[in-house]
Amino acid sequence: MSQIVFLLAVAALCLQTGNAIRCYECNSHNDSRCAMEKPPKELEKDCAELNEGSKYIMCRKITQTIEFEVNGLQPDSRVIRSCGWDETNYKGRCYQRSGFGGRQEVCSCLTDLCNHSSNFSSISILVMIFSLLSSVLMRILL
Repeated sequence: MSQIVFLLAVAALCLQTGNAIRCYECNSHNDSRCAMEKPPKELEKDCAELNEGSKYIMCRKITQTIEFEVNGLQPDSRVIRSCGWDETNYKGRCYQRSGFGGRQEVCSCLTDLCNHSSNFSSISILVMIFSLLSSVLMRILL
């Protein structure tokens, strides 16, 4: 009898309640704590609680920088952390985008609360530095 109870307990521990993931959910433009190395517990969110919660399969961190005034937006930096989904090859990776006056780095990760800054690789930092140097070189040459 005790073996049956033990097996039932082990089976209950193995059951998963779905693909829910927990992420930090914030924007440093509205809450400066979002830019901290590791945001506080109050900014944690169970992604299943959000609308269309079943879509969320990863956490995301976006670092945006506006380098000079564009369309009335003053130079600024912000960090946005959120639940996310992505059907491309960027799951669990970082990529950069840039445009006139600004740039952003988007990183995604696949484990609970992984969208704090110390979890992303130093390779993405090197790519960001290379992108910045390329941008400066392009301005000098043009």
